[in-house]
Amino acid sequence: MRAVRLTVTAATAVAALTALTACTAKSDAADGNAIQVTAADSTCDTSTKSVPAGQVTLQIENKGSRATEVEILFPDDRIVSEKENIGPGTKYTLTAEVKAGSYEIACRPGMKGHGVRQKLTVTGGSTAKRDPKLDKAVAEYRQYAQDQADETLPRVETFAQAIKDGDLEAAKKAYAPSRLGWERTEPVAESFGDIDPKVDVREDGLEEGQKWTGWHRLEKSLWHDKKIGAEEKTLADQLVTDLKDWQKRVGTAEITPTSMANGAKELLDEVATGKVTGEEDRYAHTDLVDFKGNVEGAQRAYELLKPVASANDAVLTGELDKQFAALDALLDKYRSDRASYEFVSYDKVTEEQRKELSDAVNALAEPLSKLAAAVVK
Repeated sequence: MRAVRLTVTAATAVAALTALTACTAKSDAADGNAIQVTAADSTCDTSTKSVPAGQVTLQIENKGSRATEVEILFPDDRIVSEKENIGPGTKYTLTAEVKAGSYEIACRPGMKGHGVRQKLTVTGGSTAKRDPKLDKAVAEYRQYAQDQADETLPRVETFAQAIKDGDLEAAKKAYAPSRLGWERTEPVAESFGDIDPKVDVREDGLEEGQKWTGWHRLEKSLWHDKKIGAEEKTLADQLVTDLKDWQKRVGTAEITPTSMANGAKELLDEVATGKVTGEEDRYAHTDLVDFKGNVEGAQRAYELLKPVASANDAVLTGELDKQFAALDALLDKYRSDRASYEFVSYDKVTEEQRKELSDAVNALAEPLSKLAAAVVK
């Protein structure tokens, strides 16, 4: 899950909205056609409110005192493209390719709340045609995302039934497996905006007035409070309902080659900010299961894009193959057996071992951040 999520109403009129591709990359290069975005603690200033369709670049500078998040949003708050954790005094380049329509640029100081927003109108024009191999990759990835959602539901129903039966140990055993499909395709789920805050928010990520629901609320009851009461049984049913909503909506998600590439990088960022630190499953200590799910999801997106990416940048794909293999091998050291998703409890992983995992994640994340550019060359 993201450190915090924007709480929004359900996405509507998905089919009526036009598709876009997006890619993010750090850059020091100046772009005279870029939209200059200056984020601060209470303001979000943009240099223009209208751009032609096609590639749109945001040159972001955070002049505030807190880390911020900058998003390009559809009118219904679905996320077009985003960059989280832009630290005070730092800059970032966010690039998206958009069709004509109305959008918003949002700065979220402290990465909480509705954010400070500016309207953006994209006029005329059209995006370039893409390699048919990329259309095939998108179709296969969409099916992968749907398969993950479909496979998650029976696992989550098993988890919920154990809670409703009052079986603490069975619920604990079912918790981590119920999360795998979500973790593999989390960027797709997060693109809807309103589902993630219901099912995957941590206590410290709650917005003011937001009721805490979902996996991590139940995780706390099972491991920290060691109890199952009437409220937990109600929350278990709600989790199933919310994930059925996700399952139904996966097929309507906006998926493009570059959103797949960026999503793979986002999954590695999820590992770096939640799993390696032990913050994600802080009570259950099942972080390595989520870690593996994130890596598997990133690797699947990469493998589907690899035929095009390797033709454009064989050196990059060679490095990605190497780093994925290294990270997979390292994770296998913590598995009970290679056929299972049973991992060492993360509270048993030493600081030195966590540093080794973090270094492996960073070694993969750096070349993975270049995948989107390799896809659109």
